[in-house]
Amino acid sequence: MRFFTQFLIVIVAFWPFAALAQAGAEDVAGRILGQIDGRQVELPMLTSDYDIDIQGDLATVTLTQTFENPYSAAMSAEYLFPLHRKAAVYAMTMEVGDERVRAQIQEKKEAEQVFAAAEAEGKAAALLTQHRPNMFTQRVANLMPGLPVTVSLSYVQTVPRIDGAYELVVPLVVGPRYEGAQTPEPEPVPQGAAQAGWTMSSLPDYPQVMGLDLPDHVAPDRVSLDLSLASAVPVVSLTSATHALSLTSDDQALSAQFEAGRVIDNRDLVLRYVLGGETLSSGVLTHLDDRGGFLSLMIEPPSAPDVSDAMPREIVFVLDTSGSMNGLPIAASKRFMAAALEGLRPGDFFRIISFSNEAEQFSDRAIPATEANRKAGLSYVRRLQAAGGTEIDTAIRTAFLTAQPKGTLRLVVFLSDGYIGNEATVLRTIRQQIGTARIYAFGVGMSVNRYLLEGIAEEGRGFARYVDPTEDAGEVAEALAQDLRTPVLTDITVDWGDLAVSEVSPARIPDLFAGRQLRLLARYQGGAGQVRISGQSAGRQASLTVDVVPADESISAGAIPLIWARERIADHERALAMRGSDENAHEKAITQLGLTYGLQSRFTSFVAVSEQIVNTEGPARQVAVALPQVAGVPPSAYPGFSGASTPEPQTLFGLLVVAACGAAAGLRRRRV
Repeated sequence: MRFFTQFLIVIVAFWPFAALAQAGAEDVAGRILGQIDGRQVELPMLTSDYDIDIQGDLATVTLTQTFENPYSAAMSAEYLFPLHRKAAVYAMTMEVGDERVRAQIQEKKEAEQVFAAAEAEGKAAALLTQHRPNMFTQRVANLMPGLPVTVSLSYVQTVPRIDGAYELVVPLVVGPRYEGAQTPEPEPVPQGAAQAGWTMSSLPDYPQVMGLDLPDHVAPDRVSLDLSLASAVPVVSLTSATHALSLTSDDQALSAQFEAGRVIDNRDLVLRYVLGGETLSSGVLTHLDDRGGFLSLMIEPPSAPDVSDAMPREIVFVLDTSGSMNGLPIAASKRFMAAALEGLRPGDFFRIISFSNEAEQFSDRAIPATEANRKAGLSYVRRLQAAGGTEIDTAIRTAFLTAQPKGTLRLVVFLSDGYIGNEATVLRTIRQQIGTARIYAFGVGMSVNRYLLEGIAEEGRGFARYVDPTEDAGEVAEALAQDLRTPVLTDITVDWGDLAVSEVSPARIPDLFAGRQLRLLARYQGGAGQVRISGQSAGRQASLTVDVVPADESISAGAIPLIWARERIADHERALAMRGSDENAHEKAITQLGLTYGLQSRFTSFVAVSEQIVNTEGPARQVAVALPQVAGVPPSAYPGFSGASTPEPQTLFGLLVVAACGAAAGLRRRRV
């Protein structure tokens, strides 16, 4: 009897807290509450609508963001969001009430000053800022109760063909970024130039996260999709492994929407489509306007055997075991490793490096791929736990520390979600260390840092692939593990013949792998001619001649100037990251490209300001739009998160019961 009395006393003592939690849960239903300067306030609401028009291998996307203020006073909102790293953002508009404002492209500092002045005057305003090629913030000033602000962005991008299908990735959420200790690196001193000291800009503060800092039961219908796919040849199929789609078709195009109507933006949207008819071959598109002539050269790989079959390999597996990889990602990495180790050939060597805060090695040198060694390596992988930071630069340096076995081809296989903020440091390290090796980057997760992973692959003269941990990871891992092949065409050069061609992008022509395409963009002065493409294929010289015809007026050709300018901006950004040349010249070139072609960049921004004053109440509260937790990413990966959300009332009640039982048991023990 005394036991139950003590039990009830504990329950009654704690019940008000459970009731408070229940009241709080009901109070926030349908709203987002956050902490601002220690005070609980409502956060701005957001919906995003994607209108995607695909013509062959070109996608034009309009992203419409609608901001609403559920609070009783003025607020200024900031939204952290991703775009594709190759997106050429060429237009922005803002709508508030009956007013529609077309944004102007300006130098970044000037745009910030215009925005700040408008905010102080009480006008509605929107400012787009690029922090990385794939990471942006949209700031909205003076967002008033009952007066939504709608901001629309338009961009174009090419759609790459990967393993027989075109793959369009629409990033929907920015994952957390680790900005920890950085490995000291020697500073290069360019010949004939002063010491270069370029550093990547710091990342914006990460906003509060639903389910972690904030309640998890917020309406999930934040994103819609309206897609149209048309082509000169029949569309065979359109699929998505990430989202269920509802498809309709007519004689003109194939249309798609989310099957659920609207979805939560907690993973990237990946679309794959197959076009019928003859496979697109190498060819040239041209365009001429008042800015001059532009050219796009697409190169298809020749058929050739994989020379890696005849050459022993040293495969260096580099596994991310940081906290953000905990759960599904690390499990998928382990399944990948099981398939990859099983697939090693006689004569191969291998190493395994795991990293979080530090890098740890399975062996201090490359060991033969014997059955015993492969089993020992797999046992090591299975014991790995995911925790800690993400010191990728340390891991990359460790991969190149040991001597390569003679007569082997070194392949570095890198598995990570890429959640770091110091991308430039990692890319510099790879360029300095790569030698004759190749790096294959495998992104593990549902919203990974593709800018970093594809940059690693480009600098490492390999390619990037992605693993969705929620898919049948066994089949996916097996297929990817078998994909460690060498390129079909290397040492590629282009003879432009009599054509006057300049400013070719990418500046460094990459190798070409089977199942992929290579696109070169350039300025040219018009006219017809022939282009000769040459390279090495399986140790033999290979060449191809392509005709260039006068300017094409197709939709794809009309987008060439924007895509060329975006690629040139990417070349200059990469040069800045590498610290190998004149910083001021590259910054000036990026700024000029952005202003001339009306493109968002690191040094140019779109800004829109209303004519009317909407806020006469005084300074607006500064708040950030909350983000959903990325699917499959654990709470420990998020910056500043020190615990779980408030437990559900039934969970809290269960904890109280456990606590009461423990207390009662303690009393019984004392009594004994």
